[in-house]
Amino acid sequence: MADWIQSLPIPAQDYLEGKRLDEVECIISDLPGIARGKAVPASKFARQQYFHLPDSIFYQTITGDWGEAAGDEGFIEKDMILRPDMSTATAAPWTADWTLQVIHDAYDRDDLPVPFSPRNVLKRVVDLYRAKGWQPVVAPEMEFFLVARNLDPAQEIQPMIGRSGRPAAARQAYSMTAVDEFGPVIDDIYDFAEAQGFEIDGITQEGGAGQLEINLIHGDPVKLADEVFFFKRLIREAAMRHDCYATFMAKPIEDEPGSAMHIHHSVLDGQTGANIFSNEDGTETDAFQHYIAGMQNHMPDALAVIAPYVNSYRRYVKDHAAPINLEWGRDNRTTGIRIPLSSPKARRVENRLAGMDCNPYLGIAASLACGYLGLLDGKAPKAEFKGDAYDGDGDIPRVLGEALDLFDEAEALHGVLGAEFARVYSIVKRAEYDEFLQVISPWEREHLLMNV
Repeated sequence: MADWIQSLPIPAQDYLEGKRLDEVECIISDLPGIARGKAVPASKFARQQYFHLPDSIFYQTITGDWGEAAGDEGFIEKDMILRPDMSTATAAPWTADWTLQVIHDAYDRDDLPVPFSPRNVLKRVVDLYRAKGWQPVVAPEMEFFLVARNLDPAQEIQPMIGRSGRPAAARQAYSMTAVDEFGPVIDDIYDFAEAQGFEIDGITQEGGAGQLEINLIHGDPVKLADEVFFFKRLIREAAMRHDCYATFMAKPIEDEPGSAMHIHHSVLDGQTGANIFSNEDGTETDAFQHYIAGMQNHMPDALAVIAPYVNSYRRYVKDHAAPINLEWGRDNRTTGIRIPLSSPKARRVENRLAGMDCNPYLGIAASLACGYLGLLDGKAPKAEFKGDAYDGDGDIPRVLGEALDLFDEAEALHGVLGAEFARVYSIVKRAEYDEFLQVISPWEREHLLMNV
C-alpha cells in the first residue's frame, strides 16, 4: 500500500500524509457529465488493475431513462473495462473518511477505447491536433448559481440567502461585497480545491443573483476537462455544507442571465511551442483567421453538444449576457466569438456559446473540433463585427430539436468526434427530447387552458 501511495500525484500524497486511506472512488463521466462508478476499499483498489461497468451507462438520458443506442448486439449491457488514470487521483475532502477519487478510461473487449465515452472523445480530438503537429490549449470559465434549497420542482428557483440574511442581489457584477455574501461557501471551495491540487485563477460575482464565475489556468484540454468535471462536484458539496444548492443549469432563474462555460482556445506548434495564431512580428496569422472561420461555420452543427438540454436554449436571449449569433469581434462580449485583449504570445479565440450545463469533455471536444475543421478548411471568416452584436440577426438554433437536426447531418464534425459517438449521442438526446415534449408546462396551462 505504501509504495502505491508514494506514486500518487503530490497533492494527493499531501492530503493523505499521516492518514490512513480508507476508500477509492473509481469514476467515469457519462454523457451528461454525471460521475458513475464504484467505491472500493483502498486495499482492494491497490490490488485491482481495472473494474467493470455496463456500456449502458452511456445510453441513459438525464432523467434516467434509456435511448435505444445499443447497436446490432441489442441491449445486453455488456461490460466495459475501466482502467484508472492515476494522474487524476485526487482527494474527496468532503467525505467523512479519507477518500480519493480516480478517473478511469473505458475500453471494450478488444482493448479499444469505447468511442462514446466522453473522455475518449476529447482524447480523440486532441490526438487529431497532435497528428498535425499542433498542441491545443484551452482555458474554461465556469459560471454557476448558488440558490436556495429547492425541494419542489414545481416551485421557482430562488437566490440563496447570503451572509447578511438577505437574498443574493442581481446586477452586481464584479462586486466584492456581493462575493463576500457567499464567503463561507467560497472558503470551502478554495479549501476543497487546494486539497485536490487545483489552481483557481479567480472568483468573481457575475450579473445574476447569486451567480459566480471561477476561471481556471490555461492548459491541456483533457486535464482541464478533468478539473471542470471534478469542480462541479466540489462546488456542489461546498454549497450543501451551507444549506444551499449550486446549480449549473444554463438558465435556472427567469429574467436573470444564464450560466456559460466560456472556452478560450489557442494552438501551439508542437515542435517550437510558438502560438500558431501569431507571426514572429506579433501580427495575426492566416491560421488565426481560419480558426475563427471554423467556429463560425461549424458551431451551429455542434450546438447540440455544447447546449445539450431544452433549458440550454433559454440562455440565448438578446441583451442577457449570452450571444445570439456567431459574429466575431475583438474585445466584444456581445459576439459569440470574442478575441480577448492579449499579447501576441497569448492570442486566443473565446467561444462564448457553450453552456455550463454541457459535459466538459464533450463541450471542449466539440469546440476544439470546430477550430480544427477551420484549420483544415482554410477559409476566411466573415468580416469582424463592430458594435453591439445584439443588433444583428440570430443565426444559431433556438431549440434543441433544430440543433439535433443540424448535428445529425454534420458529417465533417462526426469525422472529428467519431461517427459512433455521434450515433449514440443523437439517439440518447432525441430520447431525452421526446421525454420533455410529453410534459405540459405551467405556461401552457395558464395561457391555453381557457383561452384557445
